[in-house]
Amino acid sequence: MLLYDLVIVGGGPAGLAAAASARENGVEKILILERDKELGGILNQCIHNGFGLHTFKEELTGPEYAGRFIEIVKELDIEYRLNTMVMDISKDKVVTAMNREEGLFEIQAKSIILAMGCRERSRGALNIPGYRPAGVYSAGTAQRLVNMEGYMPGKEVVILGSGDIGLIMARRMTLEGAKVKVVAELMPYSGGLKRNIVQCLDDFGIPLKLSHTVVDIDGKERLKGVTLAEVDERGKPIQGTEEYYSCDTLLLSVGLIPENELSRGIGIEMEPVTSGPVVNESLETSIEGIFACGNVLHVHDLVDYVSEEAKTAGKNASSYIKNQRAKGNEHKINLIATEGVRYTVPKYINLEQMDDNLTVRFRVGGVYKNSYISVYYDGERMLHRKKAVMAPGEMEQIKLEKTKLQQYKDLKNITVKIEEE
Repeated sequence: MLLYDLVIVGGGPAGLAAAASARENGVEKILILERDKELGGILNQCIHNGFGLHTFKEELTGPEYAGRFIEIVKELDIEYRLNTMVMDISKDKVVTAMNREEGLFEIQAKSIILAMGCRERSRGALNIPGYRPAGVYSAGTAQRLVNMEGYMPGKEVVILGSGDIGLIMARRMTLEGAKVKVVAELMPYSGGLKRNIVQCLDDFGIPLKLSHTVVDIDGKERLKGVTLAEVDERGKPIQGTEEYYSCDTLLLSVGLIPENELSRGIGIEMEPVTSGPVVNESLETSIEGIFACGNVLHVHDLVDYVSEEAKTAGKNASSYIKNQRAKGNEHKINLIATEGVRYTVPKYINLEQMDDNLTVRFRVGGVYKNSYISVYYDGERMLHRKKAVMAPGEMEQIKLEKTKLQQYKDLKNITVKIEEE
């Protein structure tokens, strides 16, 4: 059996940043396992710019951003295996993986970082009536076909869902000569970043229909068209609002799901709202020594935040491996998301192990204008920050300071909520 200090599952932006951070914090034997034929993960197909403003203070494309971290990993001489699929992880940190060269093999790790990223929600999850003709793609699959394989999925396009990938593909397909007829969104607000709505739809005159969905798919062999309808507040189509669009391609951008089959297999406690693991301030899961970061934990809107989070996971995994974590009476504080806040990452804090500053990330459940992010220590309000607009497509964050928390000896709960005034 192979022995490593740290095994990282996934060689995308989270896995690469976690590996670099762990090495810089003194971990010697690190192995990255990546199922694709190259490092970099999903960034390799994201050829648009807008990456790296926080991390590198310049605007990069996805492959350029990934390339920076791949260079760092190679300079630090961190071992990685490509075309390698992790089949199973046991509670005592034995990783079972396989590839063509070595077949099935096992690795005993002192610590593991889960960085498997996320996958797209498929048509099967949507229950759209109609046949199953050629021409229906997830937006990410279309992105890979156009940007990496050099294939054009179609010429007349309708997009369902206004997540960031859908918005970016509306622009990409237009630039490649297709006619994007409409972007339909089930919710009364877009799921993507504001800048993407402006740069990808408004700049190209592509209409965005909120509170609309696809109610029928026309065509047996190849897609001929789709029928859109308006929906009520419960998301049910309103009769009489149907509108037919002829098209040969339907792209689905209907949400991302963290890739957590391995996490569930080990028996890690999961957060139902994010579909990712429950973690503490160190990004450690409910199984000691197994950490999670990036989109496997919760879906991020900026890759810079993924790298930042992964850096934290790498540093804390290194403390765990070297047995340098603070020991003492565990003062556990729960983070409670309520009244407009859907979840928080982390879910609880061990005060002794917390860094001097902790970033708590969360998303809101609707569109809020001129409202406040409020933080309560037990019943006492400690933060009341006004924001002009908050929407589910943009992640929010608050900072907690260890010295302030230590002043509250019996603090049990920190509540994060949205208040109107």
